[in-house]
Amino acid sequence: MIRLRARSTLAMALLSFAVLFSGTVVVEAQPGSLGVLGTYPDSNALTAPIATSIWINFLEPIDPASVSNGSFWAFGRWSGPAEGILEVVGGGSSIRLTPDNPFSAGEQVMVILSEQITAVSGASIQQGGYSFLFWTASASTTLQLDQTANWSTRSNPNVSTRSYGGVGSDLNNDGNLDITVINEDTADVRCYLNQGNDSGEFGPMVNPPSSVNLQASPNEPADFNRDGFVDLVVCNIATDTVSVLLGNGDGTFAPQQQINVGIAPRGVAVLDVDGDGDMDVVNTNYGNGNLSILLNNGNGVFGAPTFFEGGGAGERSLATGDMNGDGLLDLVIGMLNSGEIVVNLNNGDGTFTESGSEPAVSGTWMLALGDLNGDGHLDVTSVNASQDNCTTNFGNGDGTITPAIAYPTDNYPLSTDVGDLDGDGDLDWVISSYLGDWYIYLNDGDGNFTFFLEILAPIAASCAVMMDIDNDLDLDLVLIDELADVVIIYKQEGVPPPQFIRADANWDGIVDIGDVVKQLSSLFGCTAVCSCPDVLDSNDDGSNDISDPIYLLMYLFSNGLAPPAPYPSCGADPTLDTLDCLFQPPCL
Repeated sequence: MIRLRARSTLAMALLSFAVLFSGTVVVEAQPGSLGVLGTYPDSNALTAPIATSIWINFLEPIDPASVSNGSFWAFGRWSGPAEGILEVVGGGSSIRLTPDNPFSAGEQVMVILSEQITAVSGASIQQGGYSFLFWTASASTTLQLDQTANWSTRSNPNVSTRSYGGVGSDLNNDGNLDITVINEDTADVRCYLNQGNDSGEFGPMVNPPSSVNLQASPNEPADFNRDGFVDLVVCNIATDTVSVLLGNGDGTFAPQQQINVGIAPRGVAVLDVDGDGDMDVVNTNYGNGNLSILLNNGNGVFGAPTFFEGGGAGERSLATGDMNGDGLLDLVIGMLNSGEIVVNLNNGDGTFTESGSEPAVSGTWMLALGDLNGDGHLDVTSVNASQDNCTTNFGNGDGTITPAIAYPTDNYPLSTDVGDLDGDGDLDWVISSYLGDWYIYLNDGDGNFTFFLEILAPIAASCAVMMDIDNDLDLDLVLIDELADVVIIYKQEGVPPPQFIRADANWDGIVDIGDVVKQLSSLFGCTAVCSCPDVLDSNDDGSNDISDPIYLLMYLFSNGLAPPAPYPSCGADPTLDTLDCLFQPPCL
């Protein structure tokens, strides 16, 4: 659903004021292109509300005809495509996406704008489009992890599946996260649907499993054909192919499209390479020492690969993110043979150029990105199987990274995953070791890690997925053992914020824009969990009414916490101002 409209001159003044408070900086545009003034949430933000709108503010008015669900959209790595209402606001210089449903707690979200977006003046967005990532907040926890489930991925107890990878995405759009396991020996993906009662329990395997090919393991979720359902891309190491599985929206997938790439594809990333607004695929080919680019035609059909060198020797692990702040997603590549991490910057024309590298102590097996020290720049975590350690490299914000800092792991670490496990606003770290167990490291907020817990694996820890399986806003752990072929669930309980936190309507421990959404939802007839009358009276006037979200909105605005967007003037009709300018709120 799309609604396009302009805003008033007063709203434009409020926009400028809000951007000043937000700390947003102008992103330098390519010469002659449509410049981006800022975004909300900020690129690489770590604590965006799950019920957030997404804003892009430009330096000049936008042509509404250029704004569509194909030119501006977002994808939650676990919650899936963010369908909702698109609007041109802020005097015509801002685009806002208000998702119909909240994101999942503690997940990474990718925002994609295509080259199709143009200004009234005729200027178009930069070559390659504009993309950024952010994380949603997760609730504070006690870090008391309790095992609640353990099941086999085998159909026949005597036939190995070799379950190597896992995905935590919502496959059937019911608002509950499901589990998909990628299997090397049986060459398939096996899905387990969340029972959907906030218990964090899962049903039996969805039959039949979906075929891929031998030694399938590296994988990423996406929405390749923009039908609103989660799809998958999987690398098949033994057959030198990549499989694309389009989701049917019920936990099953259409038959795979299998694409020949290079020898031994070991890493995979999804991003808009060519600026046309859809998700393309890049993979490493360890056997060739290069990478493949697979371009999407917009319908989830991929052409033949083009190849390029990554700048080191033995391209193996791969991740994507904006490493230099130009609104284009870059590639970070782990080189197994040369033992380095290499950053390749996106040129905006479907090509990439090496910008720098750093030794990774030894060859990297897998890597993951996130802002570890809260400076707004993406950092790198990697695992180094031959040295039994894991490393961090901090991003400088210009496409280069600092030298590695090493931490010990158990024997032969294969996987690195980051997420805010304790809900304190920074990214923690889980390492899976093939000849050992799972190690959990906690972040002090400055990117320094302290060992917290070892979780014993039955045989071989291969994968960890941090995801909110029971919708209580904290992150739980889904662990996969690739030799025992089991999925193990560890749940944790959040810490409810005390009732005296004024205006914390959605009980996430912080006062933010999500509370305004919650209050408006409650006041206008939302039921069930949308009612918290003991915290809704934000302005302490003894009643729960429209003045409460207005009070909170003005509090956030005056403290520089509101999104960089035109917020209500509280003039002649503040009720309509608030509702019209902000939300068609979801029931949270």
